Amino acid sequence: MADDGTILIGKSGAKPEQLTLRLANRHGLVAGATGTGKTVTLQVMAEGFSNAGVPVFAADIKGDLSGLAAAGEAKPVFVKRAEELGLTYEPDRFPTVFWDLFGDQGHPIRCTVTEMGPLLLARLLELNDTQEGVLNIAFRVADENQWPVIDLKDLRALLGFLSENLKEISGKYGNVSAASVGAIQRQLLMLENQGADKFFGEPALNLSDFMRTDRDGRGIVNVLAADKLMQKPRLYASFLLWMLSELFEELPEVGDLEKPKLVFFFDEAHLLFNDAPKALLDAVEQVVRLIRSKGVGVYFVSQNPLDVPETVLGQLGNRVQHALRAFTPRDQRAVRAAAETFRQNPGFDVAKAITELAVGEALVSFLEAKGTPSVVERALIAPPQGRVGPLTPAERAEIIARSPLRGKYDEAVDNESAYEMLAKRKGLDSAPAEAAQASEGGLGGLLGNLGGLLGGVLGSKPAAKGGRKPPQSLAEQVVANAARSMARSVGTQVGNAILRNVLGGLMKR
Repeated sequence: MADDGTILIGKSGAKPEQLTLRLANRHGLVAGATGTGKTVTLQVMAEGFSNAGVPVFAADIKGDLSGLAAAGEAKPVFVKRAEELGLTYEPDRFPTVFWDLFGDQGHPIRCTVTEMGPLLLARLLELNDTQEGVLNIAFRVADENQWPVIDLKDLRALLGFLSENLKEISGKYGNVSAASVGAIQRQLLMLENQGADKFFGEPALNLSDFMRTDRDGRGIVNVLAADKLMQKPRLYASFLLWMLSELFEELPEVGDLEKPKLVFFFDEAHLLFNDAPKALLDAVEQVVRLIRSKGVGVYFVSQNPLDVPETVLGQLGNRVQHALRAFTPRDQRAVRAAAETFRQNPGFDVAKAITELAVGEALVSFLEAKGTPSVVERALIAPPQGRVGPLTPAERAEIIARSPLRGKYDEAVDNESAYEMLAKRKGLDSAPAEAAQASEGGLGGLLGNLGGLLGGVLGSKPAAKGGRKPPQSLAEQVVANAARSMARSVGTQVGNAILRNVLGGLMKR
């Protein structure tokens, strides 16, 4: 980091290309075809932010970013590139914490089903509009009854409650069909089979653990192991969207700071927007637009700028564009779109340059002091100081073992929640019925005898020949039904009163 509050990203001719920390929360884009150097650029940016005391979160798709935790090597290509930029190459390692939704290659990350919310969960489960409506009703029922929905077994229990009370719930909230509930349950089972049950639970992630610095004041680089997660792209996108929304909700408004509180790199950004419903796209656009005032910068990393909707693309002020290949009509549109989003440089044809860039070269445009984008320049990207390439499993295990968060998230906790509460509710509801079936004694026997007494005295006749009772008159039927109704009413009132006294108000009136 330079003394003037900037991060050196590369050099164009004699001019250094620097990202201004004060404007780093205005978001950004790193784009380019496979193999053109996007990951190295991401690593250079992450190292720069860390040195500036800014924590970073980045998804590691191929495992290469884990090399940040180890010192780089003075390879001839790196030494030469540093000399071209007027630098001395100095290998360095960076404070790194590893995370993994499945807990295999880092600390487990968990969130509760309630925190995920019905909108993201519906997308994760691939629900249609009707099924999403039913899921919203399920969340509403849980809220009104104060049933915490922590993990997937809680959600299954809640859906079971809906299925058992379809008529009552439909009358209060709108139509809930058994078919829709069944479809959600099937999708939930598929999600569970993919290992997503490890993501939902407690202890839930405290986002402040992402925003830490080490004893030297350097920002912690939080690396999410995403190689297995990429086999479940909806879970990957839903998790990162959840994290963005949680940051937006939890962090206070701070305006423009001298440097961001956190920088968030979203690799494979197309997964976020593919097949996303309009409501979700609107939510993403709103979060990206407003989260900068919380001190968070969001940087999308993608092969093609067209992967990012225009409404979001227009909010990305800091751009690094690596080479694109114009082999197909879509590729050619992407080249033109990328060229048109830059502030044009009269010194060269931007669209032509995008197709000619070598590995490690990029077109760059960062926001200037007044918040306007700089004229696009063709630049050489600085060499990273950390290792380029993944850590070995032994190196990763050693870093995890001495992590400052070791032991905080590693063991799952199963607190009382909707599953246990609904199980207790079923037990309480069945107790009076079981007691009423007792042949003698107790509350059930007393009420049964009362009903029998009233019904027998007021409404019985001697049996006719053959053991059959003669048919009751209308008056006798009315009296007998009234007697049975009174017995049930007395039973409910007495039973509830006893349960309220014994269980301290668990049973509602």
